Amino acid sequence: MKKSNTLKRVLKYIGKYKILLPVSIFLALVTVSLTLYVPILIGDAIDLMIGKGQVDIAAVVKILSVAAILIGITALSQWLMSMINNRVAYNVANDVRNDAFAKIEKLPLSYIDSHSHGDLLSRAINDTEQFCDGLLLGFTQLFTGIITILGTLALLLALEWRIAIVVVVLTPLSLFVARFIAKRTFNMFKEQSQVKGEQTALINEMVGNQKIVKAFGYEDRASERFDDVNERLEKCSLRAIFFSSLVNPTTRFVNSVVYAAVALTGALIAIASGGAFTVGTLSVLLSYANQYTKPFNEISGVITEFQNSLASAQRVFELIDAENEPSDEDGETLGLATGEIAIEGVSFSYVPEKPLIRDLNLNVHPGEMVAIVGPTGCGKTTLINLLMRFYDVNTGTISVDGKSISTLTRKSLRKNYGMVLQDTWMRAGTIKENIALGKPDATDEEIIAAAKAAHAHSFIKRLSNGYDTVIGEDGGNLSQGQRQLISIARVMLVLPPMLILDEATSSIDTRTEMKIQEAFHTMMTGRTSFIVAHRLSTVKEADVILVMKDGNIIEQGTHAELLDRRGFYYELYNSQFAH
Repeated sequence: MKKSNTLKRVLKYIGKYKILLPVSIFLALVTVSLTLYVPILIGDAIDLMIGKGQVDIAAVVKILSVAAILIGITALSQWLMSMINNRVAYNVANDVRNDAFAKIEKLPLSYIDSHSHGDLLSRAINDTEQFCDGLLLGFTQLFTGIITILGTLALLLALEWRIAIVVVVLTPLSLFVARFIAKRTFNMFKEQSQVKGEQTALINEMVGNQKIVKAFGYEDRASERFDDVNERLEKCSLRAIFFSSLVNPTTRFVNSVVYAAVALTGALIAIASGGAFTVGTLSVLLSYANQYTKPFNEISGVITEFQNSLASAQRVFELIDAENEPSDEDGETLGLATGEIAIEGVSFSYVPEKPLIRDLNLNVHPGEMVAIVGPTGCGKTTLINLLMRFYDVNTGTISVDGKSISTLTRKSLRKNYGMVLQDTWMRAGTIKENIALGKPDATDEEIIAAAKAAHAHSFIKRLSNGYDTVIGEDGGNLSQGQRQLISIARVMLVLPPMLILDEATSSIDTRTEMKIQEAFHTMMTGRTSFIVAHRLSTVKEADVILVMKDGNIIEQGTHAELLDRRGFYYELYNSQFAH
């Protein structure tokens, strides 16, 4: 995305708050107008105090009193303007962050699987925060800066055009310097944001898998990886900050030159005018020269900070602009399915040059229990992903009740499936809320009944607050087996017509597993079910066993039939029970 396009997107977000912008501009006008008028009052007071004859103290006090009141009004206007600008900036950041999160919910799983989760997190949070900071700085200083420059220039021309020319000729040098540096810092800040995302991803990975890190003694290598990323972040950050920090001293140098030139020119004019050009007028011009050059310095700083902000915004917009999962708004809604599934000529690969499933054909009748077995990487879980339409097939069709799932809405399709995975997920909340994930309106009695059916009731009652015990996203102090029982209870509560059990009892002790198998048997009666299993002892009762290898179904039949054939299944089964 080009920088100009990023800026247009930013302005589009800001445009939603166009009612507040005129108010902010009006307050900026009030602030600048009063700020520029105060030096005139001070100049008048100076002329009164150093004029010939007796000093009119009352007049001086009156002028200074008016100046004090105007300064108070200026402060109030600045405060109100800052409040409005804060509101606009943080609302824009809120909108961008909401759009980023909404986009994550609409992205296809292929995008999520192929990008670092930590980097996505960094884009949605860190980059949006950085974008907001730059936007806030721009709002606060851009309006007042531009109005101050125009106002002081008009007053300088009105008071003394020769000094105005000196100021106008010298001041733009600071902008040229700032623009020269800003051009070179944009890519530096973009690199900094990218490395920050990489660092966030690494930290997220290490914290989430700390037990594995410690179990395999990976701490030193993890530290080395972090040190490498941290050093690269340090280098690119120092480079970006060093070049961007050149703006301030160079523009301040130009401002000092302008101030000195105005003082010198004003003094020469005062001497040549023979008293027509007063000290008070010179003090006003010096104040205006300072007022005129100050916004250039501030705007230069804004430009530099804005480069960082735009670099961060670009990364967020790249996420927001990522291609959505294909829309299914026009799709047919699948009602309560009977569970008849047909797979015809299906081929699929995650990467085009590496085919995984090729010309897969399968017919499943309602109520059948289908077991899927095979070595690691043969395509078992991929087949489940296709059935649930987490991924779409490359060729061929998958049908439910005679309807191609590509023509159905994903939501209605997935409502007909109950899924228990080997990797469990707990949401932050109570045990009760976790069980009722698929049925938020379930009664306490229904939740308890589901927990009892999943053999989770006994351990839940032993928790500090029973079903109202609050757990974190990682399940808190619950064991992997307990988390899996809660996942099973979720399905027991909903009881959809089709079930998918992907190593659903892998983390449960043998005694509990026997009870769960009985519960599964009751639950699967009359329901089409797919069981992915490595332990072949758990699939003996399946109506049909699919033996997969290299993406193909190489054998199909009952447990007894497959053993009689003495093929690949026979070898797998005997390898698990060989002494």
